Amino acid sequence: MQSQVRMSVTKLTPKQIKRLPSVGGEADLAQYLQVVPGVIFTGDQGGQLYVRGGSPIMNKVMMDGMVIYNPFHSIGLFSVFDNDIIRNADIYTAGFGAEHGGRISSVMDITTRDGNKTRLSGRVSASTFAAKALLEGPLKKEKTPGGGSSSYLLNFRHSYLDQSSKTLYSFVDTAGLPFRFTDAYGKLSFNGANGSKFNLFGFDFTDGVNYRNVSDLSWNNFGAGTNFVLVPSGSAGDNEARYGVEVLGFRTNFAFFNSLGREYSQTQNTSEIAGYFNYRLNLGAAPASARYTKRFVIDPGIRLHYYASLSVANVEPRLGFKWNINDDLRFKMAGGRYSQNLVAANNDRDVVNLFYGFLASPENLPREIPTRDGGSRDLKDPLQRANHYVAGIEYDITRELSLNFEVYLKDFRQVTNLNRNKYFNDTEEFADKPDVLKKDYIVETGQAYGADLQLKYERNKLYLWGVYSYTFVDRYDGVQEYNPIWDRRHNMNLVASYAFGKFDAWKVNVRWNYGSGFPFTPTQGFFGSVPFNGDINTNYANSNADLATIFGQLNSRRLPAYSRVDVGVTKTWRFDEHRALELDLSVTNTLDRKNIFYFDRVRFERVNQLPLLPSAGISYKF
Repeated sequence: MQSQVRMSVTKLTPKQIKRLPSVGGEADLAQYLQVVPGVIFTGDQGGQLYVRGGSPIMNKVMMDGMVIYNPFHSIGLFSVFDNDIIRNADIYTAGFGAEHGGRISSVMDITTRDGNKTRLSGRVSASTFAAKALLEGPLKKEKTPGGGSSSYLLNFRHSYLDQSSKTLYSFVDTAGLPFRFTDAYGKLSFNGANGSKFNLFGFDFTDGVNYRNVSDLSWNNFGAGTNFVLVPSGSAGDNEARYGVEVLGFRTNFAFFNSLGREYSQTQNTSEIAGYFNYRLNLGAAPASARYTKRFVIDPGIRLHYYASLSVANVEPRLGFKWNINDDLRFKMAGGRYSQNLVAANNDRDVVNLFYGFLASPENLPREIPTRDGGSRDLKDPLQRANHYVAGIEYDITRELSLNFEVYLKDFRQVTNLNRNKYFNDTEEFADKPDVLKKDYIVETGQAYGADLQLKYERNKLYLWGVYSYTFVDRYDGVQEYNPIWDRRHNMNLVASYAFGKFDAWKVNVRWNYGSGFPFTPTQGFFGSVPFNGDINTNYANSNADLATIFGQLNSRRLPAYSRVDVGVTKTWRFDEHRALELDLSVTNTLDRKNIFYFDRVRFERVNQLPLLPSAGISYKF
């Protein structure tokens, strides 16, 4: 689009999401996010999404303007956003404008659709993974197109994979796959004849996983909200001003003991308020023969974010720019300053993270931030901070084939991490001990840079999507420089979708993903550790020792490369204009590639990601 900067953004619709093989019989946003440029996915079981070098805590996910915490289910193949309720999704991977803030890596802005304004309709479905029901209809019918109306939408989805897998997927694990979730969503929409609207919505998302002898976790997201849109009369012309206010409050209650028995705790109420202003200017008349009207687009913005619990006001300038060189070629760039008041309750160095806890920025931090030259700088406040710099080109090779190429740098100026090496309590008794051994958290710095190349071809019933990403991510904690576990150097995704037959009754989708190996910490050796269990009188000379691991250099080796091919086939029978029956068959990891999940050092046992996994789903739309 020549009149907007559109830097590092992917716009998705339910139709696009359905172009991927629908794992588990249902198309889902979580599956499509894995093929977005710059996004790294760490696995089918407990995998997380990492966007251009940032960790999951640095990704802001919103639904109709409300922040959603832990938006992805434990199995990693599904999000809490059912595809049937989505209107569109905007995925910002870097350099986003002043209207978005509170995170330092990415923003995922999901908008849900209104219920049917003219008639009662719905959809029921069941698959080998889950079942769901959708019901929608008018409260007040829309009598003329664009006229006033009101409607409702109710959606319910429940996973029974933990039970069905005992029979259907016993070849994966005879005890079944340990994942479960339930999602419920409802919405009321009131639409005015002039385009203004008012919405009320509520949701309840529950999740859980039961790994035998490893971890049992469950969590719940619930909430309600409202939003409204007022459409004034008149037009703004080529230029556009955007402004707004965002208010947020949350409470954290957290307690944790590390392997040394030292306690971490936090109970805190937090509030934030932010205001932003953007003004987009379109300048410079284009040649008379051009398809665009202005040659340059400049989009400056400013965000003032006040963190009340910290008494810190952060000024965040943003800038976007686009140069329409000709009808088919455009240059763009963006940059900005970003901050956030959230840290993860778990450590970024943990290989498997099934659940991400959210905490307000802690006060128990070191007084200084170490720098790579061996020096340090003062810690002014506990916020996490980053600066973004992005540039790229858009090139319409033909009417059907387009190219997008971007390079980026994210300078993580301040990253807070749980201190797994805390040995002493932070009390007067240990005042002489270094901060790195007594503070609850450490502060790191780091960089993420790389390049993303995207090719998209769309003609008639054929859709092709290819993405290659090169990424480099590092961190420095004052002692060592290391690559975090999501530092995947090469990542490639190829997607093909083709519809055929009468009324496009058949559709075939294929996806191939290749990723070079993630970093891991090698085992250097083993030793016998005597468990004193708090008793200093233990006779270590004749006690039975436990086998303990001596670790090598942090993340100094690489796991084997990851490769997965998914295939899906969909057949639709249409009975009339509104009624249709759809059968979906898919195979995940079609080539049965043995992709490593993690290595159990104690049992000396390799654990793989999901093997070849067929699934089927059937749905009826009315």
